[in-house]
Amino acid sequence: MVFNSERIQIGISACLLGEKVRFDGGHKASQYCKKELKPHFDFVPVCPEMAIGMGAPRKSIRLIRDNENLYVRSQDGSLDVTDKLVEFSSNKVKQLDFLGGYILCAKSPTCGMERVIEYQMGSNNGTKVGVGVFARALMEQYPHLPVEEEGRLHDLRIRENFFTRIYAYHDWSCMQLSGVTKHKLIAFHSRYKYLLMAHSPKHYRLLGPLLAEMPENIDLFSQTYLAKFMAILKVKATRKNHTSVLQHIQGYFKKHLTKAQKKELSDMILKYHQGLQPILVPITLINHYLREYPSEYIENQVYLNPHPESLKLRYAF
Repeated sequence: MVFNSERIQIGISACLLGEKVRFDGGHKASQYCKKELKPHFDFVPVCPEMAIGMGAPRKSIRLIRDNENLYVRSQDGSLDVTDKLVEFSSNKVKQLDFLGGYILCAKSPTCGMERVIEYQMGSNNGTKVGVGVFARALMEQYPHLPVEEEGRLHDLRIRENFFTRIYAYHDWSCMQLSGVTKHKLIAFHSRYKYLLMAHSPKHYRLLGPLLAEMPENIDLFSQTYLAKFMAILKVKATRKNHTSVLQHIQGYFKKHLTKAQKKELSDMILKYHQGLQPILVPITLINHYLREYPSEYIENQVYLNPHPESLKLRYAF
């Protein structure tokens, strides 16, 4: 498959889509993925265990640590698929450069993103320090790719952060496809100003001087910028930072709004800051004023619409 600029493609553990690929012949279907997300994305399902021919049902496997070595074996040790999984994972992830994100199944010795149990060789004692073989290869190959476990998406802040990163990463990928130039990179940075400030104003301020010293080798520099850009977005936005951004945007309307309108917007921002209403309320009002008093700079800010409204990600906080 190839990159699609019109429709974001997301990798996903096949069991989350209801495919019966689990060791017991079952699945771990996610209704959120199947019903809420499917209209917005094209899923690319992968099951490493089925891909190496293990079949379903099959013997369950686990991560087993022996000093510096890590194996993927059945509990009784009669089945060892370490080499097959490592080889498959290495080859498969290289084919996934078109993806805009990935949703993994938790606790899996192949797909778990974190806290997978590693058992000590010859015992049933384990600690939650492992990463699934395929998940590790994926994250090492694409360190800036938004990756999450399906279970963690029930946390609304994690969910909103994940999809904010997915749409930003896709936006970057589209720009890269058309060819990165200094002008495009500066314009990209400008559009993301307030979104970056909401996530980490401290780190946003460090990007300005970096861009000011942009070298001639734009390809190499763009990757440095991307690493810092995605790292900032991975920091969860706070109510305090959101409030500061909303007040910055409010300043663009001070010459246009009546006294009553200014008070209304200030009250909405204050109520959001106090936790009395979701951020969608002041942002909706700002978008309303933008239609009355257009400002190209503010209209272009990704912060106001970082993801489709139909995903319902700004109702919770």
